[in-house]
Amino acid sequence: MPELKTVEQVSDGWLKKYVLTYDLPDGRELPYEVVSRKALQRYEDEVRDSGTAEPSSDAVCVVGHTADDAFLLIREFRYPMNRMCVAFPAGLREADEDVVECAARELREETGYDLVRDENGRPVNARASLQPGYSSLGMGDESIAMVFAEVERVGEPRAESTEFIEAFELKREDIPRFLAENRDPLSIRCQLVLEMVANPPFA
Repeated sequence: MPELKTVEQVSDGWLKKYVLTYDLPDGRELPYEVVSRKALQRYEDEVRDSGTAEPSSDAVCVVGHTADDAFLLIREFRYPMNRMCVAFPAGLREADEDVVECAARELREETGYDLVRDENGRPVNARASLQPGYSSLGMGDESIAMVFAEVERVGEPRAESTEFIEAFELKREDIPRFLAENRDPLSIRCQLVLEMVANPPFA
């Protein structure tokens, strides 16, 4: 296995760039560039942890399903792509925020939808993935919890002034046509879920 020697921060900002220097088993040294939202000390502590800490999520992604068998999606302007992209609602998790309630908050902000709740305000049908998944393991450390939930429209979205988001519902029977005709970039999580709903690979 490669052995991590040093962690150097080379740029700051909303995304920080680090260079990890490894010693390879054959004696060569390998510098490897990565990005993270985490500050240097926290990032270095986590990257040197070697998997002993309990995994936690930096963000959530909400696979919302309505009572009339539609999935809740968004078109959002994504600056790195310079165009509208299709995804499930998603967003960053605040420190120690409950994953399911984080999903509800992001839904309300981005779409005006919320989790379907009972008379006591508890989500009726919402569950989070058992552990987070990672967006791009070859480039960064962002971890995301998937939340699968029954959702309903409750009001108007409250997106930030730099966010340009359009929510829309996609009926189950329309998913194959959407996948065939859509020309907007698709989030990989959205693509995987829609493909598996439209064409179950192991049925």
